Amino acid sequence: MHSRVLIVLLALAAIAARPVERALPVRGTTPADHGPQVRVALPNYDEETSTKLQIFLDNNDFGPGKIDGRMGEFFRKALVHYKRAHGMPETGAVDQWLLDQVPETYTSYIIPPEAENFVGPTASKPEEQSKLKGLKYGSLLEFVAERYHSAEEFLKKLNPGMDLEKLKTGDTVKVPNVLPFKIEDLHEGFAPVNPAFANRRVFVDTTERFLLIYDDKNLVAEFPITPGSTTLPAPLGLWKILGIATLPVFRHDEGVLNHGVKSDQFFNLPPGPNNPVGVLWIGLNKPHVGIHGTNNPETIGRAASHGCIRTANWDAARVKELVSVGNPVSIFK
Repeated sequence: MHSRVLIVLLALAAIAARPVERALPVRGTTPADHGPQVRVALPNYDEETSTKLQIFLDNNDFGPGKIDGRMGEFFRKALVHYKRAHGMPETGAVDQWLLDQVPETYTSYIIPPEAENFVGPTASKPEEQSKLKGLKYGSLLEFVAERYHSAEEFLKKLNPGMDLEKLKTGDTVKVPNVLPFKIEDLHEGFAPVNPAFANRRVFVDTTERFLLIYDDKNLVAEFPITPGSTTLPAPLGLWKILGIATLPVFRHDEGVLNHGVKSDQFFNLPPGPNNPVGVLWIGLNKPHVGIHGTNNPETIGRAASHGCIRTANWDAARVKELVSVGNPVSIFK
């Protein structure tokens, strides 16, 4: 464990709600090319339609936030982004073929015995967390909710009569039929340069709170984020990805978190989905700033982060597969 922590820390040290949308880039442009701002209002859909659309968007790398069957802010933004990326009319109408891509809105998930490997004791204080072998899920409900990109309350609604707080292996849970986030497929390590993604660029809109990924001038993905805080806002400007670490060890240093300066008082927090940076750290050429996951997906877009760009773990895992070391990252407002 010690050597692994040291390797990760050395690598990281080297890496030095509005209901309508602001203007979003049209196909063939980037945010920097886009002109006057417009607003696109979308109607409220019923729960079944909303859930199907959320699943469709999520499966196509346009993150609607947590799946909950509601017409929320990030759902609206993801739908508009998808339409603009594919040259579709930006109206509230939904083509039937979008819904047809999700023939079954829900599916059943039987909790396997190996799920227990990702659940364990939790702690709230960094000093206590640093003593754990891993920062795992606190319950099987948390494991299932993150696996299916869902709000825990939505899962409870889908499973009336079940006490999801007392789930055990072998139980069957009704879940949204979204491509699952498989934490068992993640392994500690660093992503190599991907030449196929050399032309990709990342744009972070700190006002509208989303991250866009472009391949040349074609928008290929969009995910909701939390960008910095009032005290330590996300640094505006053009940066570059210097490293991508999966299941990183996190150095909890109050000096860095509160003032952006290292101190001698810190704790090394072990890997896991409940690590403060979640399952991923994408380091930029700006000391102590990166794009990362979270230990609390319910707060994406709402609670502030310490100068970094935070996404849900299921989105962070996909960002990792869509960008490469060396890609530019433009942070703007």
